[in-house]
Amino acid sequence: MVPDRECPQCNRQLIGRSDKKFCSDQCRFLFNNTKKKSDKGELLMLQLNSVLRKNRSILKQLSPGGKTTVRRDVLLQFGFDFNYHTHLYRTRQGNTYHFCYDYGYLLLEDDRVLIVSQQNYKKSPA
Repeated sequence: MVPDRECPQCNRQLIGRSDKKFCSDQCRFLFNNTKKKSDKGELLMLQLNSVLRKNRSILKQLSPGGKTTVRRDVLLQFGFDFNYHTHLYRTRQGNTYHFCYDYGYLLLEDDRVLIVSQQNYKKSPA
């Protein structure tokens, strides 16, 4: 006889497979989301990723063709945060592009910003 088991989210009795942990997908989602939110490291990652996604969205919106120059204050008006990016790309000429996933920017003179989309170049076989 299988002992009575309860859902850790809502305490309902579990019916079905012996390895079943939750009574429904909704309880599983709620349990795991609550667990993530209680972990300060997870919460920090969620907040950072939210800022990065917003930055990427702004860059994509302002540069639908893949390469555009805008004034820095335009990015700030949209809520862009220059403190966060996913990675840097340095060119041979010494320019440093800041990327938010696949969209990046290069700070230019006169408070202008060049927005680009990352190009995936395939290396030719040697």
